[in-house]
Amino acid sequence: MAKITEKHGKIDEKKRKNAIADFVKGLSAEHKMLIVLKSQLYGGKWEPMYQDLKNRLEGKPYIFKLANRINDDIERIEQMRQFEQQYSASLADYVDSVE
Repeated sequence: MAKITEKHGKIDEKKRKNAIADFVKGLSAEHKMLIVLKSQLYGGKWEPMYQDLKNRLEGKPYIFKLANRINDDIERIEQMRQFEQQYSASLADYVDSVE
């Protein structure tokens, strides 16, 4: 089994940071809005926001009224949640506001 060297770890961290920076650069204003809302209204977690949107679609009670494009927002959340898991990162650390 190959040893993980400190140098190798730094290379992986550099790739990780570059991947995050590239991903954030490609985010739309709608994506950034969801990240800001996640941070400010949902304690930095995707699941409560995701559940709010699903509940709204199903006519169940929900916490916060987002835009009328619920299905699009759900897809954005799924994409960003998957990215965060893959890179062990919180996009809220990289997006402060909607520009």
